[in-house]
Order: sequence, then C-alpha cells, then structure tokens
Amino acid sequence: MMSRLFLSLKKLHQLIRLFTIFSLFIALTVACNPKSSSPPIQVSQTNSDRITIGTTEQPRTIDPADSYELSGLVVIYNLSDTLYTYELGTTNLKPQLATKMPQISENGLTYIIPLRQGVTFHDGTPFNADAMVFSLQRFMQNGGKPSFLLSDTIDTVKATGDYEITITLKKPFSAFPALLAFPGACAVSPKAYEIGAGKFKPDNFIGTGPYKLAKLSSDSVQLDVFENYWGEKPKNTGIDLQIYPSNPANLFNSFQTQAVDVAYKSLLPEQIKRLKEAEKAGKWQVIQASGTAIAFMALNVTSDPLNAKPVRQAIASLVDRELLVERILRGQGEPLYSLVPTAFEAYQSVFKNRYNQDKAQAQKILQKAGYSAENPATVEIWHSSGSTNSSLVAAILKALAKRDLNGAIAFEPNSIAGAAFFKNVGQGLYNSTLSNWYPDFLDADNYLYPFLDCAKGSPDKGCIEGGSQSQGSFYYSDRMNKLIDQQRTEADLTKRNTILREIQEILAEDVPYIPLWQTKEYAFAQRGINGVTINPSQTFPFWTIHKP
Repeated sequence: MMSRLFLSLKKLHQLIRLFTIFSLFIALTVACNPKSSSPPIQVSQTNSDRITIGTTEQPRTIDPADSYELSGLVVIYNLSDTLYTYELGTTNLKPQLATKMPQISENGLTYIIPLRQGVTFHDGTPFNADAMVFSLQRFMQNGGKPSFLLSDTIDTVKATGDYEITITLKKPFSAFPALLAFPGACAVSPKAYEIGAGKFKPDNFIGTGPYKLAKLSSDSVQLDVFENYWGEKPKNTGIDLQIYPSNPANLFNSFQTQAVDVAYKSLLPEQIKRLKEAEKAGKWQVIQASGTAIAFMALNVTSDPLNAKPVRQAIASLVDRELLVERILRGQGEPLYSLVPTAFEAYQSVFKNRYNQDKAQAQKILQKAGYSAENPATVEIWHSSGSTNSSLVAAILKALAKRDLNGAIAFEPNSIAGAAFFKNVGQGLYNSTLSNWYPDFLDADNYLYPFLDCAKGSPDKGCIEGGSQSQGSFYYSDRMNKLIDQQRTEADLTKRNTILREIQEILAEDVPYIPLWQTKEYAFAQRGINGVTINPSQTFPFWTIHKP
C-alpha cells in the first residue's frame, strides 16, 4: 500500500516538473511572439514575407479562355499579362505586352500592335507575335463564356512580324483597346494549351505574369514569384490565397484573429461597418475605392402602364438614392445618376439634373396622365429571390410611393428563383426588374451599348432583338441607335464624349432604366501591411502588397 502511494507521489512529482518546464517554454514563446495567442493559419509558414489574402470568392476555373467570374479573373490578372492594362487604381489604359498604343487605320478597322521583346512564359517558352496570336485565337475559338467579347468584334488576327501583330475588326470600335485589357485576353504558352472547342485547363495556368501558379485547391491558391519576370518584381515573396467559400463569417473572424493579412471580397455590409469602426481605434487599415458595378431598375416600355413616358418619369422623380444607399448598403455605396459610373470622364448626373427627387413634380406628372389614389398606376417590381438588396429596394419604393405620391403609383414587389428570373427578363414577362451590372471592360460603352442598343425593332413594337431586349426594357429609338453607333466609331475623344453626353440626356428623358447606385469596394489589411490597391475593374494587384 505504502509502495503504491510512493510510486504515485513520485509520478505526480514528475508530472508537475514536466508541466513546469512546459509552462516556462510557453511563457518564453509568448514573450518572443506576442501574436502566439492567436496564431495565423498560413498556407506557408516557411517565409514571413509571403502575404495571406482571405476571400469568399472561389474560382470556377482559371483558364483565361473560359473564366468570366471575378473570382477567377483576379487570380488570372496576377498570373498574366495582356496587351494593354490599366494604371493601378484608374481607368487609364497603358501598354503592357504591347510597347505602345496601337496604330489605327483611317477606316478604324485595322490595329497594328508592336510587342515587347525579352518576355518568357512560366514554362520557359519565348513570347513573340505567334504566341500572342495563338492566345487570342484560342480565346475566341475555344467557346468559353467570355469568348464573345473578342469574337463578336475581331475579324482576323495575324502575326505581321516577329514582334508585331495586326488585328482587323468586323466594324470600327473605338473602345477596342479596352477589350484587349480584359484579363482573359492574356498571353498563354502555346506549348501548354490547345485550340479547340471546349479544350480548357481549369486547374492550371502558364502565362507571363509576375507570379506563377504553385498550388490550386478548393480552399486555397498558392502563387510563387516568377523569377524570370520581364517587369518589376513583386514586393512580396509570394501569395497564399485562403478561400472561405460563400462564408463571410469565417472570413470576418479570420481577419479579426489575424489569420489573414488582407481580406477582400465579400464581406457583408454589417461586417464592413464593424471593421470600419474598429479602424478608428487603430486595429487595422481600411482601403476604400469607388467601384464600377451598378444597380439599376429596368422599366419595360412596352407594358402597361410603363408604356406611358409620364409614369416612367414620375418613378424617376420618386427614387431617393441617398436613402437607398444608407438603408440598404449602410452607406457603402454611392448614389448614381446615370448608367455610366462616376469613374469615367463621360459621366453626367442627368437624373439628378432632371428629377432630383421632386415629389411635387411626380404628382403633377401623374395627375396629368390621369392617375390618382382612386386610379393608381399599378407596377410590378420583379427581382431574383436570392437578392436581399433588391427585395429591400422594392419594399422602400412601395413605401415611398404610398407616402409621397398619395398612392397614385402602387408598386407590387415579386421575386422568383434567380435562374428563372434571368431567363424571363428578356421575354417581356415583367413590368419592371431590379438587377446589377458588372462591366466586362472599362469603357462607358459597356454601360450603354448592352442596355440601349437595339438590333431589330420599331418605335411601335419596341426592341425585339438587342441589348435593351435582353435587359428587359425593350426600348427602341432610332436616334439612340445612331448615337450608339457614332460613339463606337468616333476616334476623337472630345467628340466621342459629346455624343456620350447626348446619349445620357436621352436616357434621362425616355427613362427605360433608372440607375440606383454604384458600389464602393473595400479591402482590409492588418497594421503594417502596405501597398493594398483596389482597381476600378475590381481586379486586385497582389504584387504591390508587402510587409515592412
């Protein structure tokens, strides 16, 4: 009995001694590393100069010929080079794989582009004119989601020298260089890819960019610095992209516990608000930029009662954009008074100039058209059931109409599953719809042509084929069609901006659409992380981010 007790006490003494040594070790570790109480979950622990970025956006594919979602395009943007790109944080184009802006023929159809020499792909293949031609042809011919961006515009692309390509367009298009800045139109290695319908490589990438792909999985992407990059090297030694698929809560918590250095896309408005408030206490940094995605209301001009212009104008007078931004976005957006965002020189605040929330004006318009509380203009508002923001917009508009228009307009909010909603928009089934628009390329044309152009239609029947039909407004105007064509072919920037201003004035007069807001983009960085930039295109340059 005594021997058992002695052994137990001896064992207990050994355990206490081990626990004391272990506690001392932990104490020393904490003293040397103050953050050890919440250790960052890094993809790579071997190099402290690597940057960990957290996001909820999971790439469907990183094949540039098939990627049409921001999640994939952000990765491609950092792995690749295009003929032209944007100066960081702006909508100003500059050459990248091209050495200067293109030489354009007098008829606006032929673009001669000189190429950079001394560039190599990640697999060691030299870059030249043949490789660039291969890349553009693959983008157009493989039939991926974004292929129409170039195939609808380009007639032929040929190598006319070892470091020169010539592109011929089907018809003149003044914004064509901006199309060539689309990340998917990048150079890819001819040895690593094939041309052929459906021949994609969703999990691989061989380009010429500042990073090369090291690892890709469902929840992480690892990018290593490409040592043979022709341009300025990244300011970090690599990127570990940590993905929290469709889970803003996990991204929010990971940033707060310093598991990631930078958080970008897509936190909820309330989470963004809390992180912005904590910035004031010096906990971390908030990087904010004007976005180029817009929210809008499409009015079906062929449906009753929206076939009456006064009803559309009254709705335009009713909309309180500042209220929508504050109530729905928690101030994390900007009121928009044209379909063209404020980032573009051509932007005109035409809806503010013409209407400016003038409720008295709206009441007079409706009275003149014969509408009142006893005989209201009933307007259905449809949106995707998955869009909380659209649901709130519809509810607020309904309340505003009841309060400010004495019931002369009665809004009826409705929702349907997203797939069915987008399928039905172009079929004329809805009075009005609420949607968002994300640009394919940064030019004012990408906010006007897809909305207002009509390839086939008439003033009586409306648009039966074209942009306005697919967006659900069915708007047709001979004058608008001519102006759209003119701005697409006008090479003189001053003259083109004059045309773009007239287009926006007609938009505000005829009201086939009502712009609501444009986005603000946010990224959050831990203290001491420098060089975080958000581009207007929502692409996110990794190579500028660094630690002290």
